[in-house]
Amino acid sequence: MAKILDLNAEPRTVAGSRAVSRLRRAGTVPAALYGRKAAPTSLQVNAKTFSKLLEGSASDNILVSLKIAGAADQLALVQEVQHDYIKGGILHVDFHAVAHDEEIHASVPVVIVGEAPGQKHGGLVEAIHHEIEVRCLPKDLPEGIEIDVSSLQLGQGIHVGEIKFPAGVRCRLGADVVIVMCEEPKVEAEPEPAAAAAAPAAGAAPAAGAAAPAAGAKPAAAPAKK
Repeated sequence: MAKILDLNAEPRTVAGSRAVSRLRRAGTVPAALYGRKAAPTSLQVNAKTFSKLLEGSASDNILVSLKIAGAADQLALVQEVQHDYIKGGILHVDFHAVAHDEEIHASVPVVIVGEAPGQKHGGLVEAIHHEIEVRCLPKDLPEGIEIDVSSLQLGQGIHVGEIKFPAGVRCRLGADVVIVMCEEPKVEAEPEPAAAAAAPAAGAAPAAGAAAPAAGAKPAAAPAKK
């Protein structure tokens, strides 16, 4: 299950591009907290601390307990992280406030385990869906959904209804949706042999570049019979 990580945060009182740029230069990342039952709040977090938090997480779904100065701790999901791909670093973070007793929905990565018997016949195990949308309480949010393919034969697939989800986790997809397949090997058609060059038909024009007979010239005499 996803761990709940502590993260210190402070209310942010400055706004505007220049003021926010000064925050970033000082090693602070501007952030925002919002949610169905939470008033939108401007925050700021330490850039190094938050970067380490991202690097140490095995999942894209990161739950944090925001320790906000002067307020009660707030459970939140890291909703979006904006990166500066030119200069490096983090530009902004969005936190989605959640409650311990309220279900959340999230996309969880598919983790394939085991070896399919169909692979011995040249089959290729492939995830049709690399992520699965689930609903659960924050404490039950898994880091990934493991799918065991050790009984998967060539040409077979594993459907949502065949997956054993962790306790408290429900899938938002239909039971008949295929998540993983053992694809049959693809056989490429052999190229057709090049057709033999056809002999020129009688009366056909001479090939390009061939010398044409001079005007008025007599055709060459056939060799005399002995």
